[in-house]
Amino acid sequence: MGRIICAGLGPGDPDLISVKSDRAIRGADHVAYFRKIGRQGQARRIVQDMLRADVTEYPMEYPVTTELPFDSPEYRHALAGFYDDWAARLADLAATRDVVVLCEGDPFFYGSFMHLYTRLQGRAEVEVIPGITGMTGCWHATGTPITWGDDVLTVLMGTLPEEDLVHHMQGADALVIMKTGRNLPRVRRALATVGRLQDAWLVERGTMPGQRIERLAEVEDHDCPYFAIVIVHGHGRRPEMEAGE
Repeated sequence: MGRIICAGLGPGDPDLISVKSDRAIRGADHVAYFRKIGRQGQARRIVQDMLRADVTEYPMEYPVTTELPFDSPEYRHALAGFYDDWAARLADLAATRDVVVLCEGDPFFYGSFMHLYTRLQGRAEVEVIPGITGMTGCWHATGTPITWGDDVLTVLMGTLPEEDLVHHMQGADALVIMKTGRNLPRVRRALATVGRLQDAWLVERGTMPGQRIERLAEVEDHDCPYFAIVIVHGHGRRPEMEAGE
């Protein structure tokens, strides 16, 4: 009997991969990873210099990414079939060998592997190795702590309706908005509505080559990078500063 080992890769810099994930990746005979059709894939790029020369690779190519609305029946049907197929294929492979599945960030934090994980229960032995989240790498890239004192951190998806974004932002201290891409104009409008746009930063490819950090107010609406997160730092109660006042 083999296992399916999902290795969290962290935010993008190979040096930020955990020792346990590094060990699993370097020793793997069989490696699977998600990617867009025709692309190398970010996960595969991160481990470029870590894989054995004789490794067998299994690119799991999404049938759709941004071609259809993510909440449309067609999108959900296509993705469900994709995950069903790959869960069955990985379970068959794991019947006789270990298979390492690469997952950017942390597998259990909005990671695609979660959709395989639920389908693999009772069909194969599965081990999940945690990873540093992508948003953690991004807020460290800004050089400013994301939360202070009793700040509450709110994590939102840019795919939410604009009115929902505004609702959640209104009472937030620190904010992280993921899945920006073509949703960036909607995120900008929501932040402007609650008076937080001037405090917002866009971090693209945090910790990776080509890292970019800009104030969101200065980014054009058409500039919607895929690997980008919007961050608004908290400025909560800081007892050590109050003591000096």
